[in-house]
Amino acid sequence: MGQTHPDRGIVGSVPSSPETRQRPAGSPARRAGGRWWLWAGIGSVALAVVFGVLLALDLSSHTPAPLALPRVAGASSGLAAGPVSGTWTVSPDSQVGYRVHEVLFGLNHTAVGRTSKVSGGVTLSGSEVVAADFTVQMHAVKTNQAGRQVMWDDFIMNTGAYPQARFRLTEPIHLGGVPAVGKVVPAHATGALTMRGVTRVITFAIQGERVSPTTIDLHAAIPITFADWKIPRPNLAITKVSKSGTLEVLLHLHPAKRA
Repeated sequence: MGQTHPDRGIVGSVPSSPETRQRPAGSPARRAGGRWWLWAGIGSVALAVVFGVLLALDLSSHTPAPLALPRVAGASSGLAAGPVSGTWTVSPDSQVGYRVHEVLFGLNHTAVGRTSKVSGGVTLSGSEVVAADFTVQMHAVKTNQAGRQVMWDDFIMNTGAYPQARFRLTEPIHLGGVPAVGKVVPAHATGALTMRGVTRVITFAIQGERVSPTTIDLHAAIPITFADWKIPRPNLAITKVSKSGTLEVLLHLHPAKRA
């Protein structure tokens, strides 16, 4: 034991080493070490914001135009329309997709996704469409942005559990006559649309065009309210998605090959 001195306490006590001496809670070294994660987080958020704004600007300049009929001039060429009765099947160059308005980092943008993985066809009798059945491979719908693609597959449409969408006509469509080549015929279609495991009967405007004696095009822009099919909307702090969108359809039909 050391000796006691009235002014200095215990004489001969060993002072604590710099390694074992505890730093004050508010020392500069502790403050710097404790805040590195804060500055790193702020930097990451700033980079994400800048990247997101640039991405939004880039996407806004590459939005595909809406699907539309070709509007051929065949009606004045003297081509005979010929009969349409029979089964007409979808060709591989058909397209089905969606258009949805969104706000990304405060900027208005139209999200678009499409696929040509469509199968099915229609049955015509005289000037009536008496049956129609189409299936779309939803897992094949591709967007023009990787981040949205993941959201589409895993959250919005959950394509792992619901890989297909289907439309089946439930009422005949009256065309009012056999269409001539190049003539666009407006009509309304009523049928059962199944998406994400939910089936609802809808009625929507449709246009048909006899592109050639052996080709009929069908076009529709079907308004879809997401809640009706229990489709979730990815509304986040940086992204706001509309409550509804448009289901775009452009089908090229050819006479079914006889077995």
